[in-house]
Amino acid sequence: MVQALALAAALAGFWVLLSGYWLTLVVVLGIASIALCVFIAWRLDVIDHEGHPVHLTIPGLTYFPWLFKEIILSNLTVAKAILGGKNARRPQILRVKASQSDALGQTVYANSITLTPGTVSIAVEDGYITVHAFMDETADGLRSGEMDAKVCKLMGDAVPKIEDAKA
Repeated sequence: MVQALALAAALAGFWVLLSGYWLTLVVVLGIASIALCVFIAWRLDVIDHEGHPVHLTIPGLTYFPWLFKEIILSNLTVAKAILGGKNARRPQILRVKASQSDALGQTVYANSITLTPGTVSIAVEDGYITVHAFMDETADGLRSGEMDAKVCKLMGDAVPKIEDAKA
Protein backbone atom coordinates (compact mmCIF):
# COMPACT_ATOMS: atom_id res chain seq x y z
CA MET A 1 0.00 0.00 0.00
CA VAL A 2 2.90 2.35 0.77
CA GLN A 3 4.29 1.80 -2.73
CA ALA A 4 0.87 2.59 -4.27
CA LEU A 5 0.63 5.85 -2.34
CA ALA A 6 4.21 6.77 -3.23
CA LEU A 7 3.49 6.02 -6.90
CA ALA A 8 0.39 8.22 -6.76
CA ALA A 9 2.39 11.04 -5.13
CA ALA A 10 5.15 10.74 -7.74
CA LEU A 11 2.63 10.78 -10.59
CA ALA A 12 0.84 13.77 -9.03
CA GLY A 13 4.11 15.67 -8.71
CA PHE A 14 5.00 14.88 -12.30
CA TRP A 15 1.54 15.95 -13.45
CA VAL A 16 1.82 19.26 -11.59
CA LEU A 17 5.24 19.93 -13.17
CA LEU A 18 3.94 19.27 -16.68
CA SER A 19 0.45 20.74 -16.43
CA GLY A 20 0.65 24.17 -14.87
CA TYR A 21 -3.13 24.56 -15.19
CA TRP A 22 -5.41 24.72 -12.17
CA LEU A 23 -8.81 24.70 -13.84
CA THR A 24 -11.27 22.46 -12.00
CA LEU A 25 -11.86 20.16 -14.97
CA VAL A 26 -8.13 19.74 -15.63
CA VAL A 27 -7.41 18.94 -11.96
CA VAL A 28 -10.26 16.40 -11.80
CA LEU A 29 -9.06 14.73 -15.00
CA GLY A 30 -5.51 14.68 -13.62
CA ILE A 31 -6.65 13.01 -10.40
CA ALA A 32 -8.70 10.50 -12.39
CA SER A 33 -5.79 9.65 -14.67
CA ILE A 34 -3.46 9.19 -11.68
CA ALA A 35 -6.02 6.93 -9.97
CA LEU A 36 -6.41 4.91 -13.18
CA CYS A 37 -2.62 4.50 -13.59
CA VAL A 38 -2.20 3.37 -9.97
CA PHE A 39 -5.13 0.94 -10.32
CA ILE A 40 -3.69 -0.55 -13.52
CA ALA A 41 -0.25 -0.88 -11.92
CA TRP A 42 -1.83 -2.57 -8.88
CA ARG A 43 -3.82 -5.00 -11.08
CA LEU A 44 -0.69 -5.82 -13.09
CA ASP A 45 1.09 -6.48 -9.78
CA VAL A 46 3.99 -4.18 -10.64
CA ILE A 47 3.80 -2.13 -7.46
CA ASP A 48 6.41 -3.80 -5.27
CA HIS A 49 9.63 -2.99 -3.42
CA GLU A 50 11.69 -3.42 -6.60
CA GLY A 51 9.49 -1.44 -8.99
CA HIS A 52 9.04 1.46 -6.62
CA PRO A 53 11.67 1.18 -3.86
CA VAL A 54 10.27 3.61 -1.29
CA HIS A 55 12.34 1.91 1.41
CA LEU A 56 15.51 3.34 -0.18
CA THR A 57 14.45 6.99 0.21
CA ILE A 58 16.02 7.71 3.62
CA PRO A 59 19.24 5.65 3.16
CA GLY A 60 19.54 7.14 -0.33
CA LEU A 61 19.98 10.60 1.16
CA THR A 62 23.51 9.60 2.15
CA TYR A 63 24.30 7.11 -0.63
CA PHE A 64 23.44 9.17 -3.71
CA PRO A 65 25.49 12.25 -2.74
CA TRP A 66 28.42 9.90 -2.05
CA LEU A 67 27.91 8.25 -5.46
CA PHE A 68 27.75 11.67 -7.15
CA LYS A 69 31.05 12.63 -5.48
CA GLU A 70 32.63 9.36 -6.68
CA ILE A 71 31.40 10.01 -10.22
CA ILE A 72 33.01 13.48 -10.21
CA LEU A 73 36.31 12.17 -8.78
CA SER A 74 36.38 9.27 -11.24
CA ASN A 75 35.71 11.69 -14.12
CA LEU A 76 38.77 13.69 -13.11
CA THR A 77 40.90 10.54 -12.74
CA VAL A 78 39.90 9.20 -16.16
CA ALA A 79 40.40 12.58 -17.83
CA LYS A 80 43.88 12.81 -16.29
CA ALA A 81 44.68 9.30 -17.54
CA ILE A 82 43.49 10.09 -21.05
CA LEU A 83 45.56 13.26 -21.19
CA GLY A 84 48.52 11.52 -19.54
CA GLY A 85 49.28 9.21 -22.44
CA LYS A 86 49.15 5.48 -23.02
CA ASN A 87 51.14 4.56 -19.90
CA ALA A 88 48.30 5.68 -17.63
CA ARG A 89 45.75 3.34 -19.23
CA ARG A 90 45.72 -0.37 -18.56
CA PRO A 91 42.33 -1.93 -19.41
CA GLN A 92 41.46 -5.09 -17.50
CA ILE A 93 38.64 -7.43 -16.61
CA LEU A 94 38.05 -8.29 -12.94
CA ARG A 95 35.43 -9.94 -10.77
CA VAL A 96 34.26 -8.22 -7.60
CA LYS A 97 32.11 -9.73 -4.87
CA ALA A 98 28.53 -8.49 -4.66
CA SER A 99 27.62 -8.92 -0.99
CA GLN A 100 24.01 -7.76 -1.39
CA SER A 101 21.36 -10.29 -0.34
CA ASP A 102 18.94 -9.81 -3.24
CA ALA A 103 18.83 -9.09 -6.95
CA LEU A 104 17.78 -5.46 -6.43
CA GLY A 105 20.86 -4.77 -4.31
CA GLN A 106 23.17 -6.42 -6.82
CA THR A 107 21.52 -4.42 -9.62
CA VAL A 108 22.04 -1.17 -7.72
CA TYR A 109 25.70 -2.14 -7.18
CA ALA A 110 26.24 -3.06 -10.85
CA ASN A 111 24.57 0.16 -12.01
CA SER A 112 26.66 2.22 -9.58
CA ILE A 113 29.80 0.63 -11.02
CA THR A 114 28.69 1.47 -14.56
CA LEU A 115 27.76 5.04 -13.63
CA THR A 116 31.27 5.62 -12.33
CA PRO A 117 33.55 6.56 -15.24
CA GLY A 118 36.34 4.12 -15.97
CA THR A 119 34.32 1.02 -15.05
CA VAL A 120 31.55 -0.93 -16.78
CA SER A 121 29.63 -3.87 -15.34
CA ILE A 122 29.61 -6.73 -17.84
CA ALA A 123 27.81 -9.53 -16.00
CA VAL A 124 26.24 -10.33 -12.64
CA GLU A 125 26.31 -13.98 -11.64
CA ASP A 126 26.75 -16.14 -8.55
CA GLY A 127 27.27 -13.19 -6.21
CA TYR A 128 30.01 -11.65 -8.36
CA ILE A 129 30.07 -8.82 -10.87
CA THR A 130 32.40 -8.98 -13.86
CA VAL A 131 33.74 -5.50 -14.55
CA HIS A 132 35.81 -3.89 -17.29
CA ALA A 133 38.12 -1.32 -15.70
CA PHE A 134 39.88 1.32 -17.77
CA MET A 135 43.01 1.47 -15.63
CA ASP A 136 44.59 0.19 -12.43
CA GLU A 137 43.28 3.05 -10.30
CA THR A 138 39.62 2.41 -11.18
CA ALA A 139 40.09 -1.35 -10.66
CA ASP A 140 41.75 -0.76 -7.28
CA GLY A 141 38.81 1.43 -6.26
CA LEU A 142 36.49 -1.52 -6.78
CA ARG A 143 38.80 -4.01 -5.12
CA SER A 144 38.78 -1.88 -1.97
CA GLY A 145 35.15 -2.90 -1.39
CA GLU A 146 33.98 0.56 -0.36
CA MET A 147 31.19 0.75 -2.94
CA ASP A 148 30.04 -2.78 -2.09
CA ALA A 149 29.80 -1.82 1.59
CA LYS A 150 27.95 1.43 0.79
CA VAL A 151 25.38 -0.41 -1.36
CA CYS A 152 24.91 -3.03 1.38
CA LYS A 153 24.24 -0.21 3.85
CA LEU A 154 21.80 1.40 1.39
CA MET A 155 19.91 -1.87 0.94
CA GLY A 156 19.84 -2.62 4.68
CA ASP A 157 22.11 -5.66 4.38
CA ALA A 158 24.89 -6.57 6.76
CA VAL A 159 27.86 -4.45 5.75
CA PRO A 160 30.83 -6.66 4.81
CA LYS A 161 34.25 -5.99 6.27
CA ILE A 162 36.56 -4.40 3.74
CA GLU A 163 38.98 -7.33 4.14
CA ASP A 164 36.17 -9.76 3.16
CA ALA A 165 35.47 -7.81 -0.03
CA LYS A 166 39.11 -8.06 -1.15
CA ALA A 167 39.11 -11.86 -0.96
